[in-house]
Amino acid sequence: MGSIFKAYDIRGIYGEQLTDDLAYKIGRAFATFLKCKKTVVGRDMRPHSQPLFDALARGLVEQGVTVIDLGLCSTPMSYYANGKLGADSGIMITASHNPGEYNGFKMCREEAIPISGATGIKDIEKIVLDEAFDPPASNPGRIETYNIVAEYVEHFKAFADFTRPVKVAIDYANGMGIYEGKTLEGIMEIDPLFDELDGTFPNHEANPLHAETFEPLQEKIRSGQYDFGIYFDGDADRAGFTDELGNIVSNDIITALIAEGILEKEKGVVFYDLRSSWAVKELIGESGGEPKMSRVGHAFIKEQMREANAVFAGELSGHYYFRENFFTESAALAAIFIGNLVSHTGKTLSELVKPVLRYVHSGEINSTVEDVKPVFARLREKYGDGRVIELDGLSIEFDDWWFNVRASNTEPLVRLNLEASTREEMEKHRDEVLALIRG
Repeated sequence: MGSIFKAYDIRGIYGEQLTDDLAYKIGRAFATFLKCKKTVVGRDMRPHSQPLFDALARGLVEQGVTVIDLGLCSTPMSYYANGKLGADSGIMITASHNPGEYNGFKMCREEAIPISGATGIKDIEKIVLDEAFDPPASNPGRIETYNIVAEYVEHFKAFADFTRPVKVAIDYANGMGIYEGKTLEGIMEIDPLFDELDGTFPNHEANPLHAETFEPLQEKIRSGQYDFGIYFDGDADRAGFTDELGNIVSNDIITALIAEGILEKEKGVVFYDLRSSWAVKELIGESGGEPKMSRVGHAFIKEQMREANAVFAGELSGHYYFRENFFTESAALAAIFIGNLVSHTGKTLSELVKPVLRYVHSGEINSTVEDVKPVFARLREKYGDGRVIELDGLSIEFDDWWFNVRASNTEPLVRLNLEASTREEMEKHRDEVLALIRG
């Protein structure tokens, strides 16, 4: 099954790959690696998140760390607490959109700076495997409790600026969106779906990237008069959206619309991930912003945002990053900005989306490839006369079409995203590029 110490977090099946004893060791290793003194720890609603917290906190306390127990919260709330409370580290206990048998840890330094495989997760794994912990502290730490939910809600609720009432349907997917969505209560009229916490996910997988999981929300939207639909993933650091007709709106288009709303009030740098439609960078520029392309992956995007003091970034996977949350995600704030736009313009979401649909996108297409080097060599040879970008994988742009090919970090796959001016051109180039990828 491979290591549970991943590129962006620690994640595995509870009781098999991730046990309470391992959580205790991870707590000790985390403190050994970071030399931290104050760690905020939040958790999701999975039934094993509490025993994992108990074991993790025991390891941290043994190493002299004061643990700020946030209790149940969304992942964006845990990031906010990290920065707001002046902690030097943070851990969120969650397996995000994974099925109920999984759990894990998302880890940060001070001000919610993420710890990735390259910046600490692999070091922590080595400390755990070698049991190379610092000696227990002569003065053990302690556990304090702090409820961050109300502060987070009030902070982000202040960004709502509606000129007319906004009515939404929200699919909470039985996850931490129930907490994240408290930010929207009282400022939007909400019709909820699956709004009881249940870490077994009895209704559907909490993953907005899988179109079939949108079906209950789409059915509700089509049966009533709503401005749009919102769908949170398991730990509520991602959001998916439908328009008032129940059509799923691509997350790169949502990025463009949020950027437009933010740039009305403050000009600045906006990052978009390199798989996004050309329309995203165009709309950012038309709105007076400075569009910048980012790599895929939250750790990279957050680092680029900090360096540029960017006002916003959006990722095709539905992560929306805001300077107001220490350059991390806030799914609730993304929903508020879409609400602001619908309210201010007097247009429906489908009307706002239509002018941004300037190109035809292939969607992400996976191909099984054992060795990626010959693939990249063939693509460079065939398309080397285009504008070559090697920010993440291989991107090549022409005047009327572009593509990006990236290798998966975890599987023998390459992922193709391609866009062109017309459907005919997109299909022609897609088939050409796939033929070269698949040899």
